[in-house]
Amino acid sequence: MTTPRERALFEAGIKLGALYHQFVGSPINKHTRPTMERAIEESISLQPFVRNIKVKINEHLIEKELNVFGYCELTGEMLEVELTVDVEGEVVKVAMSADESGYPLMRVLE
Repeated sequence: MTTPRERALFEAGIKLGALYHQFVGSPINKHTRPTMERAIEESISLQPFVRNIKVKINEHLIEKELNVFGYCELTGEMLEVELTVDVEGEVVKVAMSADESGYPLMRVLE
């Protein structure tokens, strides 16, 4: 049997994985960045146990990747996410951001 803390950590990991696989590849540019950040936050916040989520998409990486049509695809490297989950009073805070190599790593903050 799992503890509420273990379940909270599991739920947090599921939310970050769902976020990554749902939104990576979406078309984006500097003008749609704020809308995409809000859309991700609102979508993930609907899921059970989510207390808070903050999404930041790196505008400099968007500018660097723009194609001839003025947009690029959202990549994991562009995402900075902090997520708080509460299961039966057990609150965990997790994050996803790129490491030095650009790989988007998920980690437990609290």
